Amino acid sequence: MDNHNLNSKRRSFLATASVLLFARLLTGARREPVAEQQPLALHGGRPVRSTGLSSSYPGTEFYDERERQELVEALESRTLNRWYGPKTPKKVTQFEEELGRFMGTKYALAATSGTAALHAALTALGAGPGDEVILPAWTWYSCYNTVLLTGALPVFAEVDDSFNIDPEDIEKKITSKTKAIMVVHLYGCPADMDRILAVARKHDVRVLEDAAQSVGGQYRGKRLGSIGDIGIYSFQISKTITAGEGGAVVTNDPLLFERATRFHDLGMLRPGHQAVLGKTNPPWTLIGTNYRMNEMTGGVMRAQLRKLDALLSACRRNARTVREQIQNLPGFKLRRLPDPDGDIGIAVYPVLETKELRDKFVAALRAENVPASTPPGSPVLPAVPYIEQKIVPHPEWPSFHSPRGKAIRYGAGCCARTLDTFRRALYMQIGPKYDESDVRDIVTAFRKVHRALIG
Repeated sequence: MDNHNLNSKRRSFLATASVLLFARLLTGARREPVAEQQPLALHGGRPVRSTGLSSSYPGTEFYDERERQELVEALESRTLNRWYGPKTPKKVTQFEEELGRFMGTKYALAATSGTAALHAALTALGAGPGDEVILPAWTWYSCYNTVLLTGALPVFAEVDDSFNIDPEDIEKKITSKTKAIMVVHLYGCPADMDRILAVARKHDVRVLEDAAQSVGGQYRGKRLGSIGDIGIYSFQISKTITAGEGGAVVTNDPLLFERATRFHDLGMLRPGHQAVLGKTNPPWTLIGTNYRMNEMTGGVMRAQLRKLDALLSACRRNARTVREQIQNLPGFKLRRLPDPDGDIGIAVYPVLETKELRDKFVAALRAENVPASTPPGSPVLPAVPYIEQKIVPHPEWPSFHSPRGKAIRYGAGCCARTLDTFRRALYMQIGPKYDESDVRDIVTAFRKVHRALIG
């Protein structure tokens, strides 16, 4: 072949290659990252990360000298009871004041746990024998247990694609006996409060917000817990901010606040809470428990509360990046967020087409050293054996002695839609201290696994 023909073929080849490259650029095609083309670590390939990521306890990652100083001050005062001691206690009272301002409520009551706060809030609403309380099928045990402890009857409603209680199913479950709707903002995501409140007001039913897993979250600019009639938070070790244990009740209703306060403190209304309510020497109207927060817990929570916005900002930024980078991949859906800006961003939740595929994703992502699991903690309650069997503290417990209580049936059959979603949901944890490289690894690992398992 002469040089002329050879050069001609070369020019033709280069022209064709240039056209193909230009067309590829025009269509937005791009070369996938090398990691996504490698074999899964589960099958012997190199993992995306050499070490794991962990952030199960976000609040503890922000502990510093401020929490230490609060603890030292409480200890040195030798006054760890919130109401009295060798010196005048102040930390729990200050925490209540600061929490109320942060959440945008008139009243805030500190308690020993989120469970204690739920019990106090339900009692404040007047839930008791003969009443029914509607709650989501997918939530934490305390939600069911505290309804039972008031003597009321728990009535489960399905969740929707936000994993939160379905407003349409709430309406189907309301009866003349319904005392309250317990709205649980599960895993940091706000429930659809506009639709829920519309149903509640239509039927003249009170709304209790359980924001235990969503402390600091928002719905349309309002803090979760402040939107319904009464709300609660948890400060247990795995929650957004924490003192190891702790909880709180918030409300704008003075009567609900007084009842919750009395119930959490042996039926008393101490001078500090009398001052908040503008009452002097009120009569004894209710008996109660002892759910009082101590001064050490109050001090730690003051320090933690002041860091909450920074913690949430970091989680939201990281979660938003992950969602944006994977949301257009085929073969799964992301959990619906009724208010994306209000979600606290502690996790991203793809929902796969089958449980078997979800389980494969979990195993593959964990092998790539990114934090993934089935939904943690909160189960689908009606399918839990002790709940299906209606186990109670005493054989004569009133919850299941009414005709309605005897007739109600729990078990997987009463929440089939919720159970289906639960079994297909994937939990990818997002930490407030993750840097850009960590977030990029999560995205790369998910895309790598998605390419291998879905294509």
